[in-house]
Amino acid sequence: MEELATQAFWVGLAKIIGVNIVLSGDNAVVIALAARSLPAKQQKMAILWGAGAAVVLRIILTVFAVALLTLPWLKIIGSLLLFWIGIKLLVPEDDDANINASDNLMAAIKTILIADLVMSLDNVIAVAAAAEQGPQEAKITLLVLGLALSIPIVIFGSTLMLKIMGRFPVIITLGAALLGWIAGDIMVTDPAIAGWVKANYAWLLEWKLAPVAGAVFVVAVGKFIAARHEAEESAEPAVDLANNGQAGADRGQH
Repeated sequence: MEELATQAFWVGLAKIIGVNIVLSGDNAVVIALAARSLPAKQQKMAILWGAGAAVVLRIILTVFAVALLTLPWLKIIGSLLLFWIGIKLLVPEDDDANINASDNLMAAIKTILIADLVMSLDNVIAVAAAAEQGPQEAKITLLVLGLALSIPIVIFGSTLMLKIMGRFPVIITLGAALLGWIAGDIMVTDPAIAGWVKANYAWLLEWKLAPVAGAVFVVAVGKFIAARHEAEESAEPAVDLANNGQAGADRGQH
């Protein structure tokens, strides 16, 4: 296992853990909500079994995703998805997930497993892309270690992690930038365009400008959309107030 001693391996492992922790906050909340009506002892069992099964399935899905990223054009598609995921991370969401609590252990585990699978597309794509940047001979080792280390952190430290992210929003911004960095990096290494990029724009690879541009793009677009979203929300009460005032005036005339 000589690849374990390389810097590229540990950098890739850190990226996988970072991406998975940043993107798994919702999954941790789902686990807590699904198990909240169980007795204390069964809550722990539901979390362990539900999250354990979800980890195994996520590893399998990610292995397939890594294999698919070796095909032409799929890295480009994956990078575009990562750009979207990173931008979405910076935009506040309006709707809360409706997760039904269950007083039955197996039903709670089933809820956790299904919800985790439905919500894990972003994790799978991002983790596969991060593993793709690591040593080629150690991809599977990177995936298993990265997911095995990060999932327990998410499960058992979800409450603390959510508080930290709420207190230091810059962590979310850094996570989005990391996704943009990975997206920019894998886009220019897609087999369909890698030769052309190397022949005509080798400086993009030498100076790591593609990942830098990807990180800046995600943060800039995400912050811009978030600012517009906040401006629209703050404008809505003023519009409603004006409409109510006009309605009152019309009633007064009659």
